[in-house]
Amino acid sequence: MSSTHPTATRHRRNGGDLVVESLAALGARTVFGLPGQHALGVFDALRRSALRYVGLRVENNAGFAADAYARATHGVAPLLVSTGPGALMTLAALQEAAAGSAAVLAIGSQVPLAGLGGGRHGYLHELADQSASFRGVVKSVHMARTASQIPSAVAAAWESALSAPHGPVWLEIPQDVLLAEVDVPPVAQLDATPRELLPRPELIAAAASRLTRARRPVILAGGGVVRAGAEAELLALAEQLRAPVATTFGGKGAFPWEHPLSLRSWMEDRHTTTFLEDADTLLVVGSGLGELSSNYHTFRPRGRVVQIEADLGKLESNHAALGIHADARAGLAALVKAVGEEGEVQEDHGPRDTGPAGEAGAEPPTPEAAVAALLARVHDRIAGQELDLEQRILASVRDALPDGAVSCWDMTILAYWAWSAFDPRRSNALHSAQGAGGLGYGYPAALGVAVADPARPVLAVSGDGGAMYSIAELATARQYDLPVTWLIVDDGGYGILREYMTDAFGEATATELTRPDFVALAGSFGVPAVRTSPERLRTDLAAALAAPGPSVVVLPARLRMFAPTHLDA
Repeated sequence: MSSTHPTATRHRRNGGDLVVESLAALGARTVFGLPGQHALGVFDALRRSALRYVGLRVENNAGFAADAYARATHGVAPLLVSTGPGALMTLAALQEAAAGSAAVLAIGSQVPLAGLGGGRHGYLHELADQSASFRGVVKSVHMARTASQIPSAVAAAWESALSAPHGPVWLEIPQDVLLAEVDVPPVAQLDATPRELLPRPELIAAAASRLTRARRPVILAGGGVVRAGAEAELLALAEQLRAPVATTFGGKGAFPWEHPLSLRSWMEDRHTTTFLEDADTLLVVGSGLGELSSNYHTFRPRGRVVQIEADLGKLESNHAALGIHADARAGLAALVKAVGEEGEVQEDHGPRDTGPAGEAGAEPPTPEAAVAALLARVHDRIAGQELDLEQRILASVRDALPDGAVSCWDMTILAYWAWSAFDPRRSNALHSAQGAGGLGYGYPAALGVAVADPARPVLAVSGDGGAMYSIAELATARQYDLPVTWLIVDDGGYGILREYMTDAFGEATATELTRPDFVALAGSFGVPAVRTSPERLRTDLAAALAAPGPSVVVLPARLRMFAPTHLDA
């Protein structure tokens, strides 16, 4: 045991109190985590604060829950963990938070001050340089080496997490600093307001000029639009320009699914890729045009690209563009104003040519007609692949899920379908792990969303392989009585990897899994569960979502993916 092991003495305010007081002063109401010996000073302080603590059973799951809480609230989610193994267990979750721009403030303990500096002192959980493990994952790394440094360090980390683009940060505090007695007043006020990331006016003027003079303007909206809460600005600009709008998987919900200008989110479809390529001016907002947003880097724009992006490293990282370093909401708001001042597209620029050329002498289609024609081609491609089961199941999930409810998806075949074909019916209502692509996100993320808004049911969707990453959190759902319904699609293995390997090598290896009776296992946690079928799924899922507290619905089914289009590009 450490020489700084706490003893049962009368409480005197310590560094742990400064941590929780600082979080409360910055506006935190809930913290996620899992205690460990070196972090007991801050966990003990929680009982003297008004902060709500939600404890999960695995640190990585606590990180996923914090990630989704941050996304749902557009705020900062504190995550408290211990030194060494506890800290390192958060790395996969923090990678997803970084990819998805979720403002997670991870606070981990450290060995006592005497053990810092890379020496081999033999402290429990000791690492030569714990913070080095986080530097390539999070936005920033912070350290408090004395109690008086804690409030400012917490505020600096909070500001970094909430600055555009949002993202995870790491703050570590040695065990003895957390336990050290302090003789200062309680933290009453801290300011960590991030600087607004505004676009440069001359760039907005140039972008507005290009867009208003374009004959085939198109908009691609990414996750940055959702994180910034810029949906109203996006809609206003699209309608000003009569520009079709596609959303990336991370940007789902940023634009109304049924709007006549909505190209939806068929980003892995060659017809959609071609439509975006044919734009004479493509406005990309809140996306770096990475692998999944560019149909596996087969996208080759033939016109001009204008890119609004808060992450400086993503500007022109894949394609040359008029790059505007700005928060998506600020950039779109400025464009709406500038385009309005430019006025309507002038008639002397000629009619809009919004799609493939028709017969000689024929008028080019309207933007709305071009969108409808594109969606019809996508529909026909999918309809020719005998994938009725997959589409029926996805439709049943959509029908069962109340309009205001949020869904959280793990890395599973049904989620891959949802990325392209699922209408979330509102912004910020679908969260998935498509940023970093790790298993186990769906269920703990749904718990985080339920903590943020316990009045609405939340749906989690996992495969049987991904479910085993999170099965311990059934205890968390039951302990806090969270209204999360977990749909587990049981196909006996890692389904998408089975498909990939079979397509590539002729047969699959290491994809088949022995799994438990999920219905009986859920029951052992006191969580009601039912085994369903494709025919009963809508009814069983709707009933589970309508019931109070947690529930599980198990669907034995082997699903298939639609054929890729990037391999022939």
